[in-house]
Amino acid sequence: MITDVESATPALCRLQLGRELRKLRAAAGLTSTQVVRKLICSPSKLTRLETGENAVVETADVMALCEIYGAAPEIRELLVGYAAVTKTKKDWWQSPQYRPAISPTFKAYLGLEATAEALHTYHSEFVPGLLQAEGYVRAVHQLSSGALPDDEIDRMVDVRMTRQEAMRRSSEPLKCAAIINESVLRRQVGGRSVMRAQIEHLIEMASQPTVRVQVVPFKAGIHAGMDGSFTLLKFEDASPIVYLENLVGASVMRRRADVAQYEEAFTDLQILAVGPQESLGMIKDAIKEF
Repeated sequence: MITDVESATPALCRLQLGRELRKLRAAAGLTSTQVVRKLICSPSKLTRLETGENAVVETADVMALCEIYGAAPEIRELLVGYAAVTKTKKDWWQSPQYRPAISPTFKAYLGLEATAEALHTYHSEFVPGLLQAEGYVRAVHQLSSGALPDDEIDRMVDVRMTRQEAMRRSSEPLKCAAIINESVLRRQVGGRSVMRAQIEHLIEMASQPTVRVQVVPFKAGIHAGMDGSFTLLKFEDASPIVYLENLVGASVMRRRADVAQYEEAFTDLQILAVGPQESLGMIKDAIKEF
């Protein structure tokens, strides 16, 4: 439960509010249908409140639900605080400085990433975005974005660097398990000095308690990630999803059978990759090339 409400993000407040409302309803022994009748609202509204899908939550709705559930005064105060944050703050990707650099599809993903408990990702060509150093981020965007003006590149870099704050937040930091192909360490991106800074940054990130980095060495041969990079987002009270990017766009997969295949692939890669300590050794060896 988030107790430092003032410093929490709207996305996390919506998520925590939904969790607590579901717990209160279950403790009160009420069905969704019974609550909808008492609150005099649509079933979809209650669903959005309980899943954190509303961008803004009205404090009056929260107070009414707390009354129906017989919530303790301290719980009521906390949940009303969550709702107030959604009305007085905006998620960072909604701000004017970032909005031009974020597509609607990616905005939807950012909302999911901001509320995820853990991120499991495999990358075959690039350092995972949440582990990239600023110079590396800039080099990647300069390559992929063609002849965009410098100020647009700057915004894209700012978006990537701001996303990384999810792993440093004081309340429920995002846990990151990253598996990279050995080629990621050997492929020069942005010049020798950029790569050296990136690998130094990767070493620093790998030492964080919420970050786990493993490397799939060339000698491992054929493996489950050879069809391409992917990211799994894990949630405390919701089904995991898969996020995929390619040259022309991105997509989110939710179908359980599809997600299960990627979960199995990630588990296979964890087994095939060398352990975190040996991986750290490989990363340190790679820096000698730059």
